[in-house]
Amino acid sequence: MFGKKQEPEIAEVLDQRRPSNVEAINMQHRKSVSNKGLTGASALTVRQSILPITLVTILFFLWGFAYGLLDVLNAKFQNSLNITAAKAGGLQGAYFGAYLIGPPTYSGWIVRKFGYRWTFITGLCIYGVGALMFWPSAVKRSFAGFCGSLFIVGSGLSTLETSANPFIATCGPPRLSEFRLELSQSFQAIGSVMAPLLASRVFFKETDPKDLTNVQWTYLGIAVFVFLLAVVFYFSPIPEVTDADMALQAEQSAGLTGYIDKPMRHQYKLFFGVVAQFCYVGAQVGVAAQFIKYSVESANISDAAGSDRYAIGQGLFAIGRFAAAGLMMIAKPRWVLMVFLTGVVIFIAASMGAHGEGGVATLTLVLFFESCVFPTIFTLAIRGLGRHTKRGSSWIVASVSGGALFPSLTGLVADHKGYHIAMCVPLVGFVIAFAFPVYLNTVCARELDGFRETKIGYQDKEVGGTIGDVVCEERRASVVHEEKGLHASEYELKG
Repeated sequence: MFGKKQEPEIAEVLDQRRPSNVEAINMQHRKSVSNKGLTGASALTVRQSILPITLVTILFFLWGFAYGLLDVLNAKFQNSLNITAAKAGGLQGAYFGAYLIGPPTYSGWIVRKFGYRWTFITGLCIYGVGALMFWPSAVKRSFAGFCGSLFIVGSGLSTLETSANPFIATCGPPRLSEFRLELSQSFQAIGSVMAPLLASRVFFKETDPKDLTNVQWTYLGIAVFVFLLAVVFYFSPIPEVTDADMALQAEQSAGLTGYIDKPMRHQYKLFFGVVAQFCYVGAQVGVAAQFIKYSVESANISDAAGSDRYAIGQGLFAIGRFAAAGLMMIAKPRWVLMVFLTGVVIFIAASMGAHGEGGVATLTLVLFFESCVFPTIFTLAIRGLGRHTKRGSSWIVASVSGGALFPSLTGLVADHKGYHIAMCVPLVGFVIAFAFPVYLNTVCARELDGFRETKIGYQDKEVGGTIGDVVCEERRASVVHEEKGLHASEYELKG
């Protein structure tokens, strides 16, 4: 479960033969890879990482689309099966509850044992099975069946996140880690925006509210697409980045970051990141689940008008991710995280007292400032984990399970005190999450800035080759040796 035996020791890493980044690309079709072995992927260039990152970004869009459908299906099931809002909340519990189980157990084990490629394929297959299960659930009109199907879908998506998030963060030059994940996750936000729009205008347009036929066909189409995508990933050029590669990269950056190899129990930044992510995701899902009802209460508008306001908020969320990615090219990610979380806390607090369209506007701005938080917490929390990177990443993904807790608490308060007061529940989660960038900017600044300054994965203009790659280091060592020999000869001539 905890994966300690699958992680290399530093001595093992340093004693191995070091492959080049070219070998990492050439070996990308092998069946599996030892997590303790070097592959050469610690020094991949931007050009070498573009294709695999593009393929994995498709996965981000995929589960953004699945998450976007969740709220639409929630309402559809309520109308079709005549169930209460509280019971319908079980759908979110089933979906996010899967994140608590998969990453720290089977999916975390798969990514360390067999590598990223097979974890992608496994997650897609699980997702496909869950999508297929919606057909008999709809035929039997079984709410328990829908919850079970969503749990399987959540299990597949949590497996994909266990591999996709750290893969994006580590595949390429380390200084661009936050930018890569932020940009890829921007397409997840686009999927979240597109799903409800397609659902209302294509999948469920002019259908009987009690009819679940379109739900069946929608998920059948998703299942077919997902299984085809699994085949694509089997044949795709996906380089493997092992914990040994990350340990080597951390050692190479130690001069700038102050990195020292530590056991997992001393990775305090990771543990703080897990708590922050749990509270943040829970608060984010709590706001999303109650946004429409809050809008109805605040501005006295219809559910349909509230849905339109929510679509605007989701659009701003997607725009915010692209904006944050751009900011990370010119500003330190720890600063960007601090600014965006500050905006979240300010506007969620304001939404508790604001009424009318002004209240809706403040909650909409919360969605905008939420945009960069998840991927930035993720990448900053796993910075400097070295040989513990994959295990630490699985813990961060498991913290997404906060989405199973906060919506229920928010709804409970809303039932008794109204939706404005209910925003105090997400506020608490956001405040706890806000403590994390404070910690990063005070305690971890040197380490994080060091990774941003490293040139690993970039071209060495003096000797040619890629900085951090074994070929480049051999050339540099040869140049240094020749210079020493030349100086020695000059000294002898002078003597």
